[in-house]
Amino acid sequence: MPHLKRHRTRPVSPQFLVPRAGQVPEIAGRHACPVDDWTRLRRFLVLGSEHGSYSASERTLTRASAQALERCIRADGPRAVAEIVRVSDAGRAPRSDPALFGLAMAAGLGDADTRRTALDALPQVARTAPHLFTFAAFVDEFRGWGRSLRRGVGRWYAAQPVETLAYQAVAYRRREGVGHRDLLRRAHPARRVSAGNPTLAVPPGHERLFDWIVHGGTCDGLPRLVEGFVRAQASASPAETARLVAEYRLPREAVRSDHLGCAAVWAALLEDMPIAAMLRSLATMTRVGALAPGSAEAAMVAARLGDGERIRLARLHPVALLAALRAYAAGRGVRGPRRWEPVAEVVDALDAALSTAFGAVEPTGRRLLLALDVSASMAWGNVAGVQGLSPREASAAMALVAAATEPRHEIVGFCAGGWFRDRGRDRHPGVSDGLTRLDISPRRRIEDAVRAVEGLRSGGTDCALPMLYAQALEREVDTFVIYTDSETWAGDVHPVQALRDYRRASGIDARLVVVGMVSSGFSIADPADAGTLDVVGFDQATPQLVGDFARRAL
Repeated sequence: MPHLKRHRTRPVSPQFLVPRAGQVPEIAGRHACPVDDWTRLRRFLVLGSEHGSYSASERTLTRASAQALERCIRADGPRAVAEIVRVSDAGRAPRSDPALFGLAMAAGLGDADTRRTALDALPQVARTAPHLFTFAAFVDEFRGWGRSLRRGVGRWYAAQPVETLAYQAVAYRRREGVGHRDLLRRAHPARRVSAGNPTLAVPPGHERLFDWIVHGGTCDGLPRLVEGFVRAQASASPAETARLVAEYRLPREAVRSDHLGCAAVWAALLEDMPIAAMLRSLATMTRVGALAPGSAEAAMVAARLGDGERIRLARLHPVALLAALRAYAAGRGVRGPRRWEPVAEVVDALDAALSTAFGAVEPTGRRLLLALDVSASMAWGNVAGVQGLSPREASAAMALVAAATEPRHEIVGFCAGGWFRDRGRDRHPGVSDGLTRLDISPRRRIEDAVRAVEGLRSGGTDCALPMLYAQALEREVDTFVIYTDSETWAGDVHPVQALRDYRRASGIDARLVVVGMVSSGFSIADPADAGTLDVVGFDQATPQLVGDFARRAL
């Protein structure tokens, strides 16, 4: 009769509710602290809502995030736009889609001041043509193409140097069902920008390039890159294409698709390939033979991945590096049958580059207990929509960065049948909710850390266990750090209450950091407690922020 046992009128124990924390029922069935709209906005901008979570579908999570975003825009539009620009400028988000969606909503639903602020910020958030195409696809859902929007898009084109604009036209011809020709026909930048601001006259070189994009024709008077693109599209052989790539420094998108199976073409492309494009192409270059053990191309890739300044300037997010590492080291595609033999020096360089992407993190000198939620919900979905990268795997990478930084730490995971258990009843029928030590240390690679959590048997997540564990074993802990999606329901003691009990028993003014790995609307942290901190997930700012809070600098 398990279905009948699910219905009950017995109240939850007062210890479980913590009334002053203002908790409400959350999507996984227990009580948690709701986050305000601005926190929800930041979570959405950084983590997105693609693929949803274990307890909420993609549609549900997106709808809730979009509603919070709309409320922020209605309440204070310029502040919402400033938050979008801040997250985008800092490179905190693995993907730009949430920021572009937010900017499009502000440009469509805000008041006159908000719409003007959003369109003025367009070049800061839409830094490339694909970003602009995505913005254009989103903005159609919120408004029509009036004069202000046409002028805003026109300013984006007019502000680009002609050489940069030629690269955008050649490398990114069409995305999201939108192309340069569509936007130029709508915006008419040469006419509208000059009319809106007589001091901003569109140079003749731009007008000539606009005309070629819309109508085609000869390459006379155009940047040299355009000539190389036209010749590459008419190339008769891969050998000729490789020569043209080297001569005109062409991007991959300028090459005919039937010539991309040639190693010589890829070797030529690698010379000037941006690092983000290089990450996306590692598997293909290995499969066609352009990357081989001991080759000059492999050494070039390793050198670029070892260049911290190059990684910083490319605004390369740790998620992109971790996704590239996992995909390349797997030796096979996620969706297709293609396989390759990973080059060891490239794998090592990717592993080292991930630590570089987090930057130099100053050790806190504090005693840390890191607790990783490895439940089934953390294995569901993908971080920021990255295929094959679950919140559980991302949290393992974060824990490894902390382990490499902090000399005094311990790492545990919530695990079914773990050796440490609370004396309360189990919430997962037939499975004991427990805590176990994880084999994650600075001597291990990222892939090893991920495998250490992948093999654990997941059950219910009792986020009070780290504090109960420290109290029962008389561990001295200054800061507890829990990586979770906040979809927790196991145990009889709420984490906030367990933290208070630990403080009283140990005499240590311990702190709690909750790192949210999913864009949900809840947190197990108590917003009324100055000793707890709720952090948005997986990015290069997180380790330093956690460290500052742990050393009482915040």
